Amino acid sequence: MSDHDGHDHGHGHSHDDGHHSHAPEVGRSNAQVVFYAMLLTFGFMLAELVGGLLSGSLALIADSGHMLTDAAALALAWAAFRFGRRGRDAKRTFGYMRFEILAGFVNAIVLIGLVLWIAYEAVLRLADPDPVLAGPMFWVAVLGLLVNVGVFFMLRQGDRDHVNIRGALLHVLGDLLGSVAAIVAAIVIWFTGWTPIDPILSVLLSALILRSAWSLLRDSLNILMEGTPKGIDLEEMRRDLRRGVPGVADLHHLHVWSITSGQPAATMEVRLAEGADPAVTVQALKRRLAEENGIEHATVEIDWGTGRSHCPLGGGGEPEPA
Repeated sequence: MSDHDGHDHGHGHSHDDGHHSHAPEVGRSNAQVVFYAMLLTFGFMLAELVGGLLSGSLALIADSGHMLTDAAALALAWAAFRFGRRGRDAKRTFGYMRFEILAGFVNAIVLIGLVLWIAYEAVLRLADPDPVLAGPMFWVAVLGLLVNVGVFFMLRQGDRDHVNIRGALLHVLGDLLGSVAAIVAAIVIWFTGWTPIDPILSVLLSALILRSAWSLLRDSLNILMEGTPKGIDLEEMRRDLRRGVPGVADLHHLHVWSITSGQPAATMEVRLAEGADPAVTVQALKRRLAEENGIEHATVEIDWGTGRSHCPLGGGGEPEPA
Protein backbone atom coordinates (compact mmCIF):
# COMPACT_ATOMS: atom_id res chain seq x y z
CA MET A 1 0.00 0.00 0.00
CA SER A 2 1.35 3.44 -0.89
CA ASP A 3 0.65 6.83 0.60
CA HIS A 4 1.16 10.14 -1.17
CA ASP A 5 1.82 12.90 1.29
CA GLY A 6 2.30 16.55 0.55
CA HIS A 7 5.31 18.33 2.03
CA ASP A 8 5.99 21.97 2.60
CA HIS A 9 9.17 21.75 0.51
CA GLY A 10 7.23 20.75 -2.58
CA HIS A 11 7.99 17.04 -2.74
CA GLY A 12 5.69 14.04 -2.74
CA HIS A 13 6.59 11.00 -0.71
CA SER A 14 5.46 7.40 -1.06
CA HIS A 15 6.39 4.36 0.97
CA ASP A 16 5.14 0.94 1.91
CA ASP A 17 3.14 0.94 5.12
CA GLY A 18 4.18 -2.62 6.06
CA HIS A 19 7.36 -4.63 6.19
CA HIS A 20 7.86 -7.55 3.86
CA SER A 21 9.92 -10.69 4.37
CA HIS A 22 11.71 -12.52 1.57
CA ALA A 23 12.40 -15.62 3.65
CA PRO A 24 10.02 -18.57 3.46
CA GLU A 25 7.36 -18.71 6.15
CA VAL A 26 8.69 -20.41 9.25
CA GLY A 27 6.51 -22.78 11.21
CA ARG A 28 6.87 -23.70 14.87
CA SER A 29 8.18 -27.13 13.87
CA ASN A 30 11.20 -25.47 12.21
CA ALA A 31 11.94 -23.46 15.34
CA GLN A 32 11.68 -26.57 17.53
CA VAL A 33 13.95 -28.63 15.25
CA VAL A 34 16.59 -25.91 15.27
CA PHE A 35 16.29 -25.39 19.04
CA TYR A 36 16.86 -29.06 19.92
CA ALA A 37 19.68 -29.36 17.38
CA MET A 38 21.28 -26.27 18.95
CA LEU A 39 21.07 -27.76 22.46
CA LEU A 40 22.57 -31.07 21.32
CA THR A 41 25.39 -29.37 19.42
CA PHE A 42 26.23 -26.91 22.18
CA GLY A 43 26.12 -29.62 24.85
CA PHE A 44 28.56 -31.86 23.02
CA MET A 45 30.74 -28.88 22.13
CA LEU A 46 31.35 -28.42 25.86
CA ALA A 47 32.02 -32.15 26.26
CA GLU A 48 34.48 -32.10 23.37
CA LEU A 49 36.26 -29.06 24.78
CA VAL A 50 36.68 -30.82 28.14
CA GLY A 51 37.81 -34.00 26.34
CA GLY A 52 40.37 -32.03 24.34
CA LEU A 53 41.79 -30.38 27.47
CA LEU A 54 41.99 -33.67 29.39
CA SER A 55 43.50 -35.67 26.52
CA GLY A 56 45.83 -32.87 25.48
CA SER A 57 44.43 -32.86 21.92
CA LEU A 58 44.50 -29.49 20.18
CA ALA A 59 42.59 -31.05 17.27
CA LEU A 60 39.67 -31.84 19.59
CA ILE A 61 39.74 -28.29 20.95
CA ALA A 62 39.73 -26.94 17.38
CA ASP A 63 36.85 -29.26 16.49
CA SER A 64 34.94 -28.02 19.53
CA GLY A 65 35.51 -24.51 18.15
CA HIS A 66 34.03 -25.62 14.88
CA MET A 67 31.06 -27.11 16.75
CA LEU A 68 30.72 -23.71 18.40
CA THR A 69 30.23 -22.19 14.95
CA ASP A 70 27.50 -24.79 14.35
CA ALA A 71 25.82 -24.02 17.66
CA ALA A 72 26.08 -20.29 16.95
CA ALA A 73 24.56 -20.71 13.48
CA LEU A 74 21.70 -22.73 14.96
CA ALA A 75 21.24 -20.18 17.76
CA LEU A 76 21.05 -17.35 15.23
CA ALA A 77 18.55 -19.29 13.15
CA TRP A 78 16.42 -19.96 16.23
CA ALA A 79 16.70 -16.33 17.37
CA ALA A 80 15.63 -15.18 13.90
CA PHE A 81 12.57 -17.44 14.11
CA ARG A 82 11.67 -16.23 17.60
CA PHE A 83 12.44 -12.53 17.35
CA GLY A 84 11.21 -12.34 13.76
CA ARG A 85 7.70 -13.02 15.04
CA ARG A 86 7.80 -10.03 17.36
CA GLY A 87 5.99 -6.98 16.09
CA ARG A 88 7.49 -3.54 15.65
CA ASP A 89 6.85 -0.80 18.17
CA ALA A 90 7.40 2.93 18.54
CA LYS A 91 11.05 2.46 19.52
CA ARG A 92 11.90 -0.32 17.04
CA THR A 93 10.03 0.43 13.85
CA PHE A 94 11.63 -2.53 12.06
CA GLY A 95 11.07 -4.84 15.03
CA TYR A 96 13.93 -7.05 16.22
CA MET A 97 15.13 -8.22 12.83
CA ARG A 98 18.67 -6.91 13.37
CA PHE A 99 19.19 -9.03 16.48
CA GLU A 100 20.65 -11.89 14.45
CA ILE A 101 23.07 -9.50 12.68
CA LEU A 102 24.41 -8.10 15.96
CA ALA A 103 24.78 -11.61 17.36
CA GLY A 104 26.50 -12.75 14.18
CA PHE A 105 29.01 -9.89 14.34
CA VAL A 106 29.95 -10.65 17.95
CA ASN A 107 30.13 -14.37 17.16
CA ALA A 108 32.54 -13.72 14.27
CA ILE A 109 34.88 -11.64 16.45
CA VAL A 110 34.97 -14.38 19.12
CA LEU A 111 35.66 -17.10 16.55
CA ILE A 112 38.52 -15.18 14.95
CA GLY A 113 40.06 -14.80 18.40
CA LEU A 114 39.67 -18.56 18.94
CA VAL A 115 41.44 -19.29 15.63
CA LEU A 116 44.37 -17.06 16.57
CA TRP A 117 44.72 -18.84 19.92
CA ILE A 118 44.62 -22.29 18.29
CA ALA A 119 47.25 -21.22 15.72
CA TYR A 120 49.50 -19.90 18.50
CA GLU A 121 49.16 -23.13 20.49
CA ALA A 122 49.82 -25.19 17.36
CA VAL A 123 53.13 -23.39 16.74
CA LEU A 124 54.20 -23.98 20.36
CA ARG A 125 53.30 -27.67 20.15
CA LEU A 126 55.13 -28.17 16.88
CA ALA A 127 58.24 -26.68 18.48
CA ASP A 128 57.79 -28.69 21.69
CA PRO A 129 55.24 -31.55 21.24
CA ASP A 130 53.07 -32.40 24.23
CA PRO A 131 51.86 -35.94 24.99
CA VAL A 132 48.38 -36.76 23.63
CA LEU A 133 46.12 -39.50 25.04
CA ALA A 134 45.04 -41.13 21.77
CA GLY A 135 42.42 -43.42 23.34
CA PRO A 136 40.22 -40.75 24.97
CA MET A 137 40.79 -38.50 21.96
CA PHE A 138 39.53 -41.22 19.60
CA TRP A 139 36.34 -41.99 21.55
CA VAL A 140 35.45 -38.33 22.05
CA ALA A 141 35.91 -37.72 18.31
CA VAL A 142 33.74 -40.75 17.46
CA LEU A 143 31.00 -39.47 19.76
CA GLY A 144 31.31 -36.07 18.10
CA LEU A 145 30.85 -37.68 14.71
CA LEU A 146 27.72 -39.50 15.92
CA VAL A 147 26.30 -36.28 17.38
CA ASN A 148 26.88 -34.43 14.11
CA VAL A 149 25.19 -37.21 12.14
CA GLY A 150 22.24 -37.03 14.55
CA VAL A 151 21.98 -33.25 14.24
CA PHE A 152 22.19 -33.51 10.45
CA PHE A 153 19.24 -35.90 10.23
CA MET A 154 17.35 -33.85 12.82
CA LEU A 155 17.68 -30.73 10.67
CA ARG A 156 16.55 -32.64 7.59
CA GLN A 157 13.18 -32.97 9.31
CA GLY A 158 12.75 -29.21 9.04
CA ASP A 159 11.97 -27.06 6.00
CA ARG A 160 15.10 -27.56 3.89
CA ASP A 161 14.04 -24.70 1.58
CA HIS A 162 14.50 -22.20 4.39
CA VAL A 163 17.77 -20.25 4.23
CA ASN A 164 18.57 -20.72 7.93
CA ILE A 165 17.95 -24.48 7.81
CA ARG A 166 20.15 -24.82 4.70
CA GLY A 167 22.91 -22.78 6.31
CA ALA A 168 22.82 -24.90 9.47
CA LEU A 169 23.00 -28.10 7.39
CA LEU A 170 26.13 -26.81 5.66
CA HIS A 171 27.74 -25.97 9.01
CA VAL A 172 27.05 -29.47 10.33
CA LEU A 173 28.49 -31.07 7.20
CA GLY A 174 31.66 -29.06 7.74
CA ASP A 175 31.84 -30.21 11.33
CA LEU A 176 31.51 -33.84 10.22
CA LEU A 177 34.82 -33.35 8.42
CA GLY A 178 36.32 -31.94 11.62
CA SER A 179 35.29 -35.02 13.61
CA VAL A 180 36.75 -37.29 10.93
CA ALA A 181 40.03 -35.34 11.05
CA ALA A 182 40.23 -35.74 14.84
CA ILE A 183 39.59 -39.50 14.50
CA VAL A 184 42.37 -39.77 11.91
CA ALA A 185 44.76 -37.89 14.20
CA ALA A 186 43.94 -40.20 17.12
CA ILE A 187 44.55 -43.32 14.99
CA VAL A 188 47.88 -41.97 13.70
CA ILE A 189 49.03 -41.14 17.25
CA TRP A 190 47.86 -44.52 18.56
CA PHE A 191 49.80 -46.55 15.98
CA THR A 192 52.83 -44.34 15.32
CA GLY A 193 53.14 -42.04 18.32
CA TRP A 194 53.63 -39.10 15.93
CA THR A 195 51.97 -36.31 17.97
CA PRO A 196 52.67 -33.42 15.52
CA ILE A 197 49.69 -34.68 13.50
CA ASP A 198 47.46 -33.22 16.24
CA PRO A 199 48.51 -29.54 15.93
CA ILE A 200 48.77 -29.88 12.13
CA LEU A 201 45.15 -31.04 11.84
CA SER A 202 44.07 -28.43 14.40
CA VAL A 203 45.40 -25.71 12.07
CA LEU A 204 43.47 -27.24 9.15
CA LEU A 205 40.30 -27.29 11.25
CA SER A 206 40.97 -23.69 12.27
CA ALA A 207 41.08 -22.73 8.60
CA LEU A 208 37.50 -24.00 8.29
CA ILE A 209 36.49 -21.89 11.28
CA LEU A 210 38.32 -18.82 9.95
CA ARG A 211 36.61 -19.07 6.57
CA SER A 212 33.14 -19.21 8.16
CA ALA A 213 33.97 -16.52 10.71
CA TRP A 214 35.41 -14.13 8.12
CA SER A 215 32.38 -14.55 5.86
CA LEU A 216 30.06 -13.94 8.82
CA LEU A 217 32.05 -10.88 9.93
CA ARG A 218 32.11 -9.38 6.42
CA ASP A 219 28.39 -9.92 5.77
CA SER A 220 27.20 -8.76 9.20
CA LEU A 221 29.45 -5.68 9.13
CA ASN A 222 28.16 -4.77 5.66
CA ILE A 223 24.58 -4.86 6.95
CA LEU A 224 25.41 -2.91 10.12
CA MET A 225 27.19 -0.28 8.00
CA GLU A 226 24.12 0.01 5.73
CA GLY A 227 26.17 -1.33 2.82
CA THR A 228 24.69 -2.24 -0.55
CA PRO A 229 23.52 -5.88 -0.46
CA LYS A 230 25.47 -8.45 -2.43
CA GLY A 231 24.25 -8.94 -5.97
CA ILE A 232 22.93 -5.39 -6.36
CA ASP A 233 24.67 -2.87 -8.64
CA LEU A 234 23.33 0.62 -7.91
CA GLU A 235 24.23 2.11 -11.29
CA GLU A 236 22.75 -0.82 -13.18
CA MET A 237 19.60 -0.62 -11.07
CA ARG A 238 19.26 3.11 -11.68
CA ARG A 239 19.61 2.66 -15.45
CA ASP A 240 17.09 -0.17 -15.43
CA LEU A 241 14.51 1.85 -13.49
CA ARG A 242 15.05 4.95 -15.62
CA ARG A 243 14.67 3.10 -18.90
CA GLY A 244 12.31 0.31 -17.92
CA VAL A 245 9.64 2.19 -15.96
CA PRO A 246 7.30 4.44 -17.97
CA GLY A 247 6.93 7.93 -16.54
CA VAL A 248 10.44 8.18 -15.05
CA ALA A 249 12.43 11.07 -16.50
CA ASP A 250 15.31 10.80 -14.05
CA LEU A 251 16.22 9.07 -10.82
CA HIS A 252 18.75 10.10 -8.19
CA HIS A 253 19.61 9.89 -4.48
CA LEU A 254 19.31 6.10 -4.73
CA HIS A 255 20.20 4.21 -1.56
CA VAL A 256 19.89 0.45 -1.04
CA TRP A 257 20.69 -1.37 2.19
CA SER A 258 19.55 -4.40 4.19
CA ILE A 259 17.33 -4.25 7.25
CA THR A 260 18.53 -7.76 8.07
CA SER A 261 19.81 -10.70 6.08
CA GLY A 262 17.66 -11.25 2.98
CA GLN A 263 15.52 -8.13 3.47
CA PRO A 264 16.81 -5.26 1.31
CA ALA A 265 15.24 -1.81 1.34
CA ALA A 266 15.61 1.22 -0.91
CA THR A 267 14.97 4.97 -1.05
CA MET A 268 15.14 7.19 -4.10
CA GLU A 269 14.08 10.52 -5.58
CA VAL A 270 12.35 10.50 -8.96
CA ARG A 271 11.62 13.25 -11.48
CA LEU A 272 8.55 12.45 -13.55
CA ALA A 273 8.24 12.66 -17.30
CA GLU A 274 5.79 15.23 -18.61
CA GLY A 275 2.22 14.03 -18.21
CA ALA A 276 3.15 11.01 -16.08
CA ASP A 277 0.75 9.94 -13.34
CA PRO A 278 2.63 10.00 -9.99
CA ALA A 279 0.66 7.15 -8.38
CA VAL A 280 0.97 4.89 -11.42
CA THR A 281 4.70 5.62 -11.81
CA VAL A 282 5.45 4.97 -8.14
CA GLN A 283 3.57 1.66 -8.19
CA ALA A 284 5.40 0.66 -11.38
CA LEU A 285 8.75 1.49 -9.76
CA LYS A 286 7.96 -0.59 -6.70
CA ARG A 287 6.75 -3.49 -8.81
CA ARG A 288 9.97 -3.38 -10.85
CA LEU A 289 12.11 -3.27 -7.69
CA ALA A 290 10.31 -6.28 -6.25
CA GLU A 291 10.43 -8.34 -9.43
CA GLU A 292 13.97 -7.55 -10.59
CA ASN A 293 15.84 -6.94 -7.31
CA GLY A 294 13.77 -8.59 -4.59
CA ILE A 295 13.22 -5.22 -2.87
CA GLU A 296 9.73 -5.06 -1.41
CA HIS A 297 10.27 -2.21 1.03
CA ALA A 298 10.90 0.96 -0.96
CA THR A 299 10.44 4.67 -0.28
CA VAL A 300 9.97 6.80 -3.41
CA GLU A 301 9.98 10.61 -3.27
CA ILE A 302 8.80 12.68 -6.22
CA ASP A 303 10.91 15.68 -7.23
CA TRP A 304 8.39 18.28 -8.43
CA GLY A 305 11.00 20.91 -9.22
CA THR A 306 13.39 21.36 -12.15
CA GLY A 307 16.53 20.87 -10.05
CA ARG A 308 17.64 18.33 -7.52
CA SER A 309 17.36 18.81 -3.80
CA HIS A 310 20.42 18.31 -1.62
CA CYS A 311 20.86 14.76 -0.30
CA PRO A 312 22.84 14.85 2.98
CA LEU A 313 23.62 11.13 2.68
CA GLY A 314 25.32 11.54 -0.69
CA GLY A 315 25.70 8.71 -3.19
CA GLY A 316 23.20 7.36 -5.64
CA GLY A 317 25.03 8.50 -8.77
CA GLU A 318 24.59 11.47 -11.05
CA PRO A 319 21.71 11.58 -13.55
CA GLU A 320 22.49 10.18 -16.95
CA PRO A 321 22.50 12.64 -19.83
CA ALA A 322 19.34 12.52 -21.92
